[in-house]
Amino acid sequence: MAGKTALIAGATGLIGKELLQFLLNANEYDKVVSIVRRPIGIEHPKLDERIVNFDQLEQDKEVFSVDDVFCALGTTIKKAETKEAMWKVDVDYPVGIAKLASSNGARKFLLVSSMNANPDSPIFYSKMKGQLEEEIKQIPFKTTAIFRPSLLLGERDEFRMGERAAAAIFTKMPFLFWGPFKKYKAIEGRTVASAMYHAAQKDAPGLTVYLSEKIQEMGR
Repeated sequence: MAGKTALIAGATGLIGKELLQFLLNANEYDKVVSIVRRPIGIEHPKLDERIVNFDQLEQDKEVFSVDDVFCALGTTIKKAETKEAMWKVDVDYPVGIAKLASSNGARKFLLVSSMNANPDSPIFYSKMKGQLEEEIKQIPFKTTAIFRPSLLLGERDEFRMGERAAAAIFTKMPFLFWGPFKKYKAIEGRTVASAMYHAAQKDAPGLTVYLSEKIQEMGR
């Protein structure tokens, strides 16, 4: 279906900035709405950049009258400083976006989660992402697609020591990630973005969870 409108949240992140370019270059979308805290300095005839207060999204509810929603929001404990602030960005904001989009007629919601998402996990990050998934599943969309990538590769705007070290191990010793460990193989942010774009063009009603191996395959 040509002439669709996409909405993206998280267009400044590793996956989001790649995804934004896919959407702007896609023939399927006539308009791409990007909700951001501040201008990101990109100009394109299809781009409708909206500066919003994520704590008061109801004030901009008309923005959410779109076809497909792509959510790649996320932060780190270093940036957020507290678990409560991190939860707000990683759970409350995506859920708020999903609810507004659903009530305004959006048909598809595509979400970046985490490989180890589990609402019952003793690990805060995994528990947080698991709870996010559970809440998103309760919101009525024709299609809900959840992406669980493994370690992400790519150039970030911030330095993350743990990810940099893990990426170095993968790059120098890729032979470790085969067989039962293949699911831990690192993946490029651009690959995840490509997979999300391609998934949005499918007619796949209901819930689909894409694990990292499938994301690799779809995003090639």
